[in-house]
Amino acid sequence: MAVWEFLTEHIDLILKVFDIVLAAAALLFVAVVTVRTIRFQPPKAAPRRFEAVELDRDRAVSSLAALVRCKTVSNRDPEREDEAEFEKLIALLPTLYPNVAARCEFMRFPDRAILYRWQGKSATDPAVLMAHYDVVPVDEESWEKPPFDGVLEDGVLWGRGTLDTKVTMNAALFAADHLIAKGFVPEHDVYFAFSGGEEVNGEGALRIVEYFEKNGMVPGIVLDEGGAVVENVFPGVKTPCAMIGIAEKGMLNIEYRITSGGGHASAPKPHTPVGELSAACCRVEAKPFQAKLTKPVAAMFDTLGRHSTLVYRIIFANLWCFGWILDLMGRKKGGELNALLRTTVAFTQMQGSKASNVIPPSATMVSNMRLNPLDSVESAQAYIKKIVKNERVEITALDGMEPSSISRIDCEAWQKVVSAVEGTWQEALVSPYLMVQCSDCRHWGRISDKVYRFSAMDLTGEERASIHGNNERIRVETVARAAEFYIRLISQL
Repeated sequence: MAVWEFLTEHIDLILKVFDIVLAAAALLFVAVVTVRTIRFQPPKAAPRRFEAVELDRDRAVSSLAALVRCKTVSNRDPEREDEAEFEKLIALLPTLYPNVAARCEFMRFPDRAILYRWQGKSATDPAVLMAHYDVVPVDEESWEKPPFDGVLEDGVLWGRGTLDTKVTMNAALFAADHLIAKGFVPEHDVYFAFSGGEEVNGEGALRIVEYFEKNGMVPGIVLDEGGAVVENVFPGVKTPCAMIGIAEKGMLNIEYRITSGGGHASAPKPHTPVGELSAACCRVEAKPFQAKLTKPVAAMFDTLGRHSTLVYRIIFANLWCFGWILDLMGRKKGGELNALLRTTVAFTQMQGSKASNVIPPSATMVSNMRLNPLDSVESAQAYIKKIVKNERVEITALDGMEPSSISRIDCEAWQKVVSAVEGTWQEALVSPYLMVQCSDCRHWGRISDKVYRFSAMDLTGEERASIHGNNERIRVETVARAAEFYIRLISQL
């Protein structure tokens, strides 16, 4: 009773003390946020000078055009592939890159994988430069130019594979051919590893990794397709950004199936198979996976956030208290930011009855999931089952792959890639990032922690949209810059 009397007698004093504590806490919060934001600035770096690279730009473009004219379309059904076109491309390589053919050992592996070895001064810590020479199918009638004619018009080369990824195959081999002609010998062996089945998740790249494992070789650096030099990809940053992937998300396809007795649509039960699947779809979309900040994304936020506008700098400098804002933005808008933060679920297929007046005896739908590096195939499938909450829905994993390992950025290999990027695109901000697509280089993570993903191109939004779409094309200056990048990179290997 004495305590209660004390509280009632000194209530005004207690409220004043409480107000003071709240005010002090608020001032401390503002002070911490302000100080962290002020200190969240780009690091000061001494200006660097890069020597100009002279190269035969016309030959670089003509070589790429020759590769494009090979109709190397891969398909999950081998009967729909033209093996002669793949052999045609391989037969062209000695003609297009004669110095490489004369100087480098050539090897072939199952599943259309090919490998060149350029012997350096040391066989230890070899470099592996990758690309794939197969391409996705085209709807030729929807193209403005024939997709496999390699049409060069008004400074633009048209064709399937100009961006994905015959451009980097050409650039790497052209750069090696250029440097061999000048008498250059790399410090370490350089391998050029190319797959002819990447677009269908072929195992050609895996066969090459197994070759390295069998021979006890550990790459000092691996480079494959991935990010590029792009604009307007980070909130509040207008400067072009060179995005180098240091990891990639996993992938999982899940089938949802409901079986029933079927029947005539004139007397349906309260819930049909299609209706129940639709409800399951809505539940999954309403409860997205938890946002998880991974090392690659944190590194990107820390790098590019320092160049952003004030409001965004406040957020990125203080994710400990404002991270929920990014989470909310991702949930509401989806897109690339959301994909960087969480495992995503995209419902892509649904099938029911073949007749409009028949309830299907079986209905299915499929979701394509891209797994956050902190999730796994097993945990993602368990989460889906938990959210669906319908025992009648059979949930089955069709196929999947775990997220890749995360590569280092505190090493010389990373700095070599950064230096080659900065020398080629001197205006760009270079940043690590998480690649949301899958690539062949995920296999290399089992033997190397220096695996990087960068497509050596500066791309517009329109060009990026043409990858796997209609009217894929590349500017000739982009072809030349890709070759320049590889000359700068190989010169350091």
